[in-house]
Amino acid sequence: MDAERTERLIGRSATRRIRAAKVLVMGLGGVGSWCAEALARAGVGTLGLLDADVVQPSNLNRQLGALTSTLGRPKAEVLRARVLDIHPEADVRAMTLLYSAETAEQLDLTAWDCVVDAIDIVSAKVLLAARCHAAGVRLYSAMGGGNKLDPERFTITDLAETNRCPLAKIMRKKLRKHRIEHLRVVASDEEPRLPLTHETGRHVAAGTLATVVGVEGLLLAHAVLRDLIGEPVAPLACTENPVLPEAEIPRRDAAGDSPEPS
Repeated sequence: MDAERTERLIGRSATRRIRAAKVLVMGLGGVGSWCAEALARAGVGTLGLLDADVVQPSNLNRQLGALTSTLGRPKAEVLRARVLDIHPEADVRAMTLLYSAETAEQLDLTAWDCVVDAIDIVSAKVLLAARCHAAGVRLYSAMGGGNKLDPERFTITDLAETNRCPLAKIMRKKLRKHRIEHLRVVASDEEPRLPLTHETGRHVAAGTLATVVGVEGLLLAHAVLRDLIGEPVAPLACTENPVLPEAEIPRRDAAGDSPEPS
């Protein structure tokens, strides 16, 4: 994959660190699919994609792998094909698995540099956090994105610093039993809205928009990349990103257009 534009921003050595990384994304829905694709486009060399579900019509409004042509196919396999179309040199491992206490032993978390939790089952999120903590594996966890309308309220933060997120509140309480106080998360402080539906009961599906859950997924990917390359990112004056002499700086033409595409 051509990484020229990435190297221009973060430098060659940082790009190499990304290429050498092994990242597992668990949950490939509205949040996880966007996260996985962003990691692939950044050049992550080994990418694990785990999800138990198949693509359904209700996924079309927000999930990158959901197309009319992919309905009924396993999400992990669909995303694997998509990632390889973007980054053919990548080692992409698709896993169709429901992560739970019964299946957790099938997954060697220590084989990965870091894990992204985009799972929507609380018990699985807690189990994954506990196992990553015990194994010393970095985990990045998505908090609630459903029934929210303002993507600008999402931030990369610590679980202990979250507020107004019902899922984060539950996670804090449950993880205290495992003596886990801190966890990298992406969370929003927007109060969840009530779904506009006549359905009733505890398991009413949340309302979602791609512009909201997509942003959450991209922020998860950014949190991973930020840690992989290390901060601060090399300044423009360094040897990997030299400042162009004034004569070499691209100029706009008479119409005001830049000769370099975005």
